[in-house]
Amino acid sequence: MPVTKIAGAEVSAGSINLNGKLTVEVRRPGGETVMSDILHLVEEAQTREAPVQRLADKVAGNFTYGVMALSSATFMFWSIFGSQFVPAAIQQGSAMSLALQLSCSVLVIACPCALGLATPTAVLVGTSLGATRGLLLRGGDVLEKFAEVDAIVFDKTGTLTIGKPVVTKVIASHSEGGVNTKLNYWNNEWTEGDILSLAAGVESNTNHPLGKAIMEAAQAANCINMKAKDGSFMEEPGSGAVATIGEKQVSVGTLDWIRRHGVVRDPFHEAESFGQSVAYVAVDGTLAGLICFEDKIREDSHQVISALSKQGISVYMLSGDKESAAMNVASVVGIQLDKVISEVKPHEKKKFISELQKEHKLVAMVGDGINDAAALALADVGIAMGGGVGAASDVSSVVLMGNRLSQLVDALELSKETMRTVKQNLWWAFLYNIVGLPVAAGALLPVTGTMLTPSIAGALMGFSSVSVMANSLLLRARMSSRHHVQSRQKPHNTISGVSDGADEVEQSYPSKWRST
Repeated sequence: MPVTKIAGAEVSAGSINLNGKLTVEVRRPGGETVMSDILHLVEEAQTREAPVQRLADKVAGNFTYGVMALSSATFMFWSIFGSQFVPAAIQQGSAMSLALQLSCSVLVIACPCALGLATPTAVLVGTSLGATRGLLLRGGDVLEKFAEVDAIVFDKTGTLTIGKPVVTKVIASHSEGGVNTKLNYWNNEWTEGDILSLAAGVESNTNHPLGKAIMEAAQAANCINMKAKDGSFMEEPGSGAVATIGEKQVSVGTLDWIRRHGVVRDPFHEAESFGQSVAYVAVDGTLAGLICFEDKIREDSHQVISALSKQGISVYMLSGDKESAAMNVASVVGIQLDKVISEVKPHEKKKFISELQKEHKLVAMVGDGINDAAALALADVGIAMGGGVGAASDVSSVVLMGNRLSQLVDALELSKETMRTVKQNLWWAFLYNIVGLPVAAGALLPVTGTMLTPSIAGALMGFSSVSVMANSLLLRARMSSRHHVQSRQKPHNTISGVSDGADEVEQSYPSKWRST
């Protein structure tokens, strides 16, 4: 929300002057600004991020040497003791040829490629699946970390909420029903549509966020398009605006503003207790009604928080907003109030993430703005909303390109399913080698006479690699099947996410004057 600046107030770099003349004094060079401080925090957090060490990376490096040693041991064993264990086999050839054949089988059947393919093939399928669903996942280490996350921290504005004010309610002094085609000028019986039309006529001349919200509400409700008389518009920052529409003077703004324009009686004594921002609308010194605003909560926020809580993930919320606003959002979306921290600055968000990590928690941070960038970079998994600024997206390891919070659950499910596939691949590769290598070395030859030729060993080695590839590709089928089942279970009228504020505004209007 806009903040009125008076003489002596500080202005941060990147602030927008909505109206009027502003004279600023530069007191610090670019390297010492608030924006620069945030960038330094981001850089510091990125340098502290450690690479992930996988089981396959630890094993595969020494696997080849182990197989070569086993092959040499096999050759020596059968060349020296072969005639004592399988004299019948030696009759068809020398012990040396048997030893050479078995040692070659050990080299051929060993499949380090299955170990090497176990992780990247599953990650490749997982990241490509994410891309088709609007999830930008920056590598396999992100999938691995995300699957193990046990704490998720949410920013409030722009993440759990849509990040801009929308009209939630219009209250008329004397409401007579639907949108009128002719305004009730003479009897002062204003409808909700009348109030929106008049307010939109005044606010069409301003850049104030609340004015834009009124304009969007009037358009979505199909209200009468009204224009202010040329030269009649006047605005006072922090108070309101006034203009002449037709022959009437219409003022929109705070209670003090409309009183300065002739309003004496206020029938809305309880307006201050609404818990929302309120704009009063007066016509020729008579209070016609008021318009309520709020930063509307995303439709899927409660569903996402509930899904994460059911999985045993601790959910926190950080907000730079006031405590009352933060607590209100937390209570609506289902976050425990003792896990809500309000009025926090960028470096305090980063500090909170660090404290959670010191408690040995694997932390994910979800945000959308420059104020979240440092915390996103420090978190084990930084998740940026697709509608956020570039700084948040640049330092995040996951970007929800659809700008829908429900994609967070999709990304978490995809990460867990991908890592489950990786583990299956690794177990298969280990099991194959644990069983195949002794058989190729002739472990069954004295008992059953079973011996693998190099050609059979080569075929089994190829089968092992193909099995790992096939299991990774099956991840696509498993995820598609699960996604199809979930889609059928969702109600048809559920809103999973919205790309801008117009849809939320239309959903919030009374049905009697909602446009068809």
